[in-house]
Amino acid sequence: MKWLSVEQSPTLHGSVSIPGSKNSSLALLAAACLSDEVVTLYGIPNIADFRVISEICDEIGCEISRDLNGVVRIDPREIVHTSLDPKKTSTFRTAYYFVGALLAKYGKVEVGYPGGDDFVSRPIDQHVKALQMMGAKFNYHKDYYVVEANELRGETIFFDKITSGGTINIMLAAVRAKGTTILLNAARDPEVIDTAILLNKMGAKISGAGTDTIRITGVTYLTGCTHRVIPDRLIAGAFLMSAGLTGGTVTVEDVIPEHLKSCLLKLSEIGFDIEEGNNSVTAHSNGIIKATRVRTAMYPGFATDLQQPLAALLTQAHGKSIIADKIYPHRFNHVHQLRKMGADIKVRSGVSFIKGKTALKGSLVHASDIRAGICLILAGLAAEGQTKITGVHHIERGYENAVQAFQSLGAKIALHETPLFDEEIPYFDVR
Repeated sequence: MKWLSVEQSPTLHGSVSIPGSKNSSLALLAAACLSDEVVTLYGIPNIADFRVISEICDEIGCEISRDLNGVVRIDPREIVHTSLDPKKTSTFRTAYYFVGALLAKYGKVEVGYPGGDDFVSRPIDQHVKALQMMGAKFNYHKDYYVVEANELRGETIFFDKITSGGTINIMLAAVRAKGTTILLNAARDPEVIDTAILLNKMGAKISGAGTDTIRITGVTYLTGCTHRVIPDRLIAGAFLMSAGLTGGTVTVEDVIPEHLKSCLLKLSEIGFDIEEGNNSVTAHSNGIIKATRVRTAMYPGFATDLQQPLAALLTQAHGKSIIADKIYPHRFNHVHQLRKMGADIKVRSGVSFIKGKTALKGSLVHASDIRAGICLILAGLAAEGQTKITGVHHIERGYENAVQAFQSLGAKIALHETPLFDEEIPYFDVR
């Protein structure tokens, strides 16, 4: 089995180049299937989710190749069917993008239920509502669901709640629908904008991406193009936070500072010195962190994907911090693991109460999802002794070369592929 060892580290110093956005990449790969020609993408991270998508596409006849420079080419011209393997599509949440990308073009899509980081449930009711308004029919089975439509029609759709995944999915479906679709109360995330830019390069007619009203006029043909994915703002935010666990200076390069604005303002508030460049951000910390209050929100608010690494940081803050996550109020699996390390955290109704300046001690902990894994790495940097982290496959779903990146900053971290436990003593993560 794979596991990570993390030891208390001295001040971190150095720079890391931030890879392409995982969340954007998954949308772009599906969007490329809408094209009638070859699409070339730069900067797609070689993470586990990408490799699963490559297998899925290969099975339906969509050719995906990756060269030695990391350039990904998608050729959707030989797609022979749209019955996607339910087991594979259930390993990551955004497999539903293939419904939006393939439905108008092929009339029917079979896909497994959303998987990946399941914070009790991530409902797709807004996706279903919108697609039904556009003429789609849903049939639900035990392990998969089927979406069919003889024709998708443009509609005016109001999202009852802001949803990044829903906005992207319906935008994909509308690109080849008949007529004009207007999305109201749409998400404004950079990943939504990135997807719209790619689609417009392919010949789509989309306006308003980045605002709460997006207008899409359907087209009948889409061309090939080249496109570079935006950098991963969530990975960048986590690396900047690492400077505060033991003090130090960390620079994230190849980023868009504007995408990190809410995170940077919060880090400044709790005691970091932040320097922004054109394509970089540097965080300086003397290790003295102030307590704070955070409420996650849809972009441009503080990202829910950053509340877990922030929790690790705030265990070392002076005072009592409060993190409220009303987007995914069950996203607190990391708290039990931090408690194993000595953290004083209580959770009630989607809110965590963190008593700072607690001495953390290395322990055996488990990463239950991508961001929880990074949270535990950060906690391990400040903990006395060695922290052993299992559930590494979750981290690999979202982070390419995370261990090497932390090592380059001076972190004492290593990946192991040896047995962690004696065969006679099985490991049970009892909660």
